Amino acid sequence: MSAFDDLMKFTRETEALGAIMGRLNWDQETMMPRGAAEQRGEEFAALETVLHARKTDVRIGGWLEQIDVKAMDEVSRAQLRHIRRSYERNTKVPARLAAELAKVTSVAQGIWAEARARDDFAHFAPTFKEVVRLRREEAAALKEGTDYDLWDALHQDYEPGSTGAQLDAMFGALRPRLVALRDKIMGADQPKGLSGTYDEDKQMALTEGLAAAFGYDFAYGRIDKAVHPFSSGSGLDVRITTRTNPEDPLNSIYSTIHETGHACYEQNISRDYLLTPLGEGVSMGVHESQSRIYENQLGRSRAFTEYLYGQMRETFGEIGVNSAEDFYAAVNRLTPGYIRTESDEVQYNLHVLLRFDLERQIISGSLDIDDLPEAWDSRFEADFGVKVDKVSNGCLQDVHWPVGLFGYFPTYSLGNVYAGCLHKALRAEVSDLDAQLAKGDTSAATGWLKNNLQQFGGLREPRDTIVHACGFEPSEAPLLDYLEEKFAGIYGF
Repeated sequence: MSAFDDLMKFTRETEALGAIMGRLNWDQETMMPRGAAEQRGEEFAALETVLHARKTDVRIGGWLEQIDVKAMDEVSRAQLRHIRRSYERNTKVPARLAAELAKVTSVAQGIWAEARARDDFAHFAPTFKEVVRLRREEAAALKEGTDYDLWDALHQDYEPGSTGAQLDAMFGALRPRLVALRDKIMGADQPKGLSGTYDEDKQMALTEGLAAAFGYDFAYGRIDKAVHPFSSGSGLDVRITTRTNPEDPLNSIYSTIHETGHACYEQNISRDYLLTPLGEGVSMGVHESQSRIYENQLGRSRAFTEYLYGQMRETFGEIGVNSAEDFYAAVNRLTPGYIRTESDEVQYNLHVLLRFDLERQIISGSLDIDDLPEAWDSRFEADFGVKVDKVSNGCLQDVHWPVGLFGYFPTYSLGNVYAGCLHKALRAEVSDLDAQLAKGDTSAATGWLKNNLQQFGGLREPRDTIVHACGFEPSEAPLLDYLEEKFAGIYGF
């Protein structure tokens, strides 16, 4: 066998072990007994030790040296790019630190959940300080030999090639128009919302049908309940979760459509890339572009909500609004709220920008952990005009920081920007899109996304993936133009 063949065989085995670890994460969120958290932490640490040893195996370096990259085809060069990046990253991080991070963040998740339920930040603060300490140590190792700061070094795990400075510029252009649009909407008459109580079993049945309508293949996936909806897995085993609320069926519906976007990206990647570095989404920003365009530009469109209104009436009967147009307005109405995952399209990015700024301060050390609740509450009131009532609605609402995912949050807004670009390109190529969506037929839209983006997995770098799909360089302008036109139509200004 050639050095490339040896390297790919070894890499496939590592990818398979990583998939097993992903399944343990899924189990922890959905079915694991609460009392198993400490043992699960040990399991994660043991498996992470094995994975880290494989990812830093000296044979990888030897194989990479032997391979003539210039003689490789495009796919093989892309595989090598990912493998080399992973090898260089992991050889910077001591095995002891990798195992400790896996253990501590696993245990931290359970302590965070307890603290959130008790609205007691002090209960979580000591553990959180340990998570931050370890991630800072990891960041210091990763930034060696680069021009990155600590936060940038962590951010590369989620959006390779992106930096805090670049995001600052993009988010700086987003914020003024978003705030102006939000203020204009909040000064207008608000549409009526849904009313009534919605059977949770019927919600699950409806959401399963919607996932299928958006192309989710249940032969290779399943839907379960979790506190925080998420998608897990790749290739032939891609699972999603949702949550139900008898007072708010839209939460379940749009959480499911959102996670279906993630899942369909993974399911639609070429099978030729299965259990290789190309066999999963290329970055979290690109991944989020799929979930957000499914959820918002498609799922919350006037056309699709016309179809969904009929499904809602058929499933639940009276829902408190009496026309498809009123339902469209109810689905898209703006309301003040604390929770990022329940936020509307206009305010969502303001939630993310808040987190982006605070986590950079946390990692740099300019914001002390004990001062985080006060810093959060002050920034939230300044951005949203509302005082935070409790920490479960504030800095304890998200699981990302407790499990050490620093550098992750801005990919949500980057995904929204990418989705705006993809939607513009999609509309230019599918002229009768609204007529199809009004019938509940998403196949032209999801097919376009599969053919132009999803099937390629990690073949191209994140930004190049969007350029290839859209035919133009990404910017925030298409997203802002879309939001201003859409909400001006709903609110009549």
